[in-house]
Amino acid sequence: MQVPLYQAKAEFFRMLGHPVRIRVLELLQGGPVAVRDLLTEIEIEPSSLSQQLAVLRRAGIVVSIREGSTVSYALAGGDVAELLRAARRILTELLAGQNELLAELRQADLPVPVPVPVPVPQGGTGRP
Repeated sequence: MQVPLYQAKAEFFRMLGHPVRIRVLELLQGGPVAVRDLLTEIEIEPSSLSQQLAVLRRAGIVVSIREGSTVSYALAGGDVAELLRAARRILTELLAGQNELLAELRQADLPVPVPVPVPVPQGGTGRP
């Protein structure tokens, strides 16, 4: 039995649902990056990075490149980079909306100014 498309999409997003994996993909947008440089940028244990890279590699999102003793990783295609850009645009819009709501809430929290009565001179209409 074939998996429904919506379920396959959910699995795909679940696979992406780890901060280290997202950070790796962000770093790889500029081209191949050596594992040692990924370790420096992400500041995690080598075994943890290796585990996350293996998940991305099994999913076909990244490919490994060996040059001598140096192992680098690269995005398998440009679609993932486009997905990350789309996520950035969506988050920017969501946060902008939250900032607008926050400004409205702060404005609503300000005390309502009480009008100060202007004294009217006795015996007159108050007009010059």
